[in-house]
Amino acid sequence: MSELLDMGVVDLSDGVDRGDFSYAEIMAASLDRIEATNSEINAIVSLRERDVLMTEAENATSLPKVSKLHGLPIAIKDLMETQGLRTTYGSPIYRDVVPAADAVGTKHIRNSGMIIIGKTNTPEFGLGSHSYNPVHGVTRNPYNLAKTAGGSSGGAAAALAARMIPVADGSDMMGSLRNPAAWCNVYGMRPTIGLVPDGSTGDMYLSQLATLGPMARSIEDLAILLDVMSQSASDATFLNAIEKPANSCRIGWLGDWNGRYQIEGDILSVCRSGLQVLEDQGHTVEPVQLDFDPEKLWMSWVRLRNVAMAAKMKVEYENPDMRDLLKPEMIYEIESGLALSGQEISDALAARTDWFKYLEKMYQAHDVIALPSAQVMPFEAELDWPKSINGQQMLTYHNWMEIVVPASLIGLPALNVPAGFSSTGLPVGVQLMGPRGADAKLLQLGKAYHDATLWPQKRLPDLI
Repeated sequence: MSELLDMGVVDLSDGVDRGDFSYAEIMAASLDRIEATNSEINAIVSLRERDVLMTEAENATSLPKVSKLHGLPIAIKDLMETQGLRTTYGSPIYRDVVPAADAVGTKHIRNSGMIIIGKTNTPEFGLGSHSYNPVHGVTRNPYNLAKTAGGSSGGAAAALAARMIPVADGSDMMGSLRNPAAWCNVYGMRPTIGLVPDGSTGDMYLSQLATLGPMARSIEDLAILLDVMSQSASDATFLNAIEKPANSCRIGWLGDWNGRYQIEGDILSVCRSGLQVLEDQGHTVEPVQLDFDPEKLWMSWVRLRNVAMAAKMKVEYENPDMRDLLKPEMIYEIESGLALSGQEISDALAARTDWFKYLEKMYQAHDVIALPSAQVMPFEAELDWPKSINGQQMLTYHNWMEIVVPASLIGLPALNVPAGFSSTGLPVGVQLMGPRGADAKLLQLGKAYHDATLWPQKRLPDLI
């Protein structure tokens, strides 16, 4: 493997500045890696022509350098529009759509000087934490090609783990930046809601469930991409923030919420061993019990997600030809949302408010709450979703992902950090969840953790 593929953003940027190598050499190494491994993993889709990309990389040298990401390759998640490059959302409805303009998130990345080489695979319309769809097929886990890479940013996480690209964008409604990052031994961060603009239209207040965010193999790279995606001011960047050591933190370990979350195998013990690293650095980690009904939380989430999906997919659902092409899980979301009464939606909103107020009090005693990033290990890639955990039946297609809801429901920042590997040799991640606006604090904590563990650098996929 070319040593360029394992370098971080700063080393790549500085190396070009020194003349050690060129943007073209970085691009060639990335494209060679994709050629060698993507046929098995299927992380990158709609890949642009090599000759065109090499020309753009060669030209990057003569263009003004606007960021440390300048001239580096990236593939954009296939839920975000890219001007002149097919954006399918993983749906046969949009199989051949080529947008005339970039989405806001794409535009910010393009303006950083990065070269967009293609797209990263995702489940159809981002539904479910398993990246498969009828347009591009299934994305497989670089650590075990028989297993899923997660989703909905599964292509992004797999491409990072396989060293196809140095950083990746993603989005997170129900763990889509955390779950695949956990399963691919990389970092994924769901920022505080509203930190990263996405240009979405329609309601801005009722539904605040989804956000764009970064993925990377180091906290430094994560901070650099978050600065670009959030358009941070130059004097208050996240990259500057992580140069400061994290203050001593009080971390509450939620674990399986006193048995409420079914969690598979040795996930809990691996996560707890990861948190021991933070204890060794002087932070306090202690079990925390939450006196809040998890059923109330789940009710609120399911209903508000139903409403959001029904509103978002109105055009497709009302067109019979399009409706016939929607996956069953989307039909379930839309029809459930349309069937809700005003009182049911009001109850869901009230429960969300109760959860927000409850956690405000909890964060007076704890700076961070920690829990696993996923309830199961990566499952067989041929499955659509796990039907049970530890013998307990899952009631819906997303019931097995319930553990990501505490952050998603009220727009909290949550950072997945690699915790280690299970007894079966697969990656495990733990999510660090802070109060709104604690993004810099989470990154500081993650930076010290990364420096002590270096999991993405120490344990590479076998196929590399």
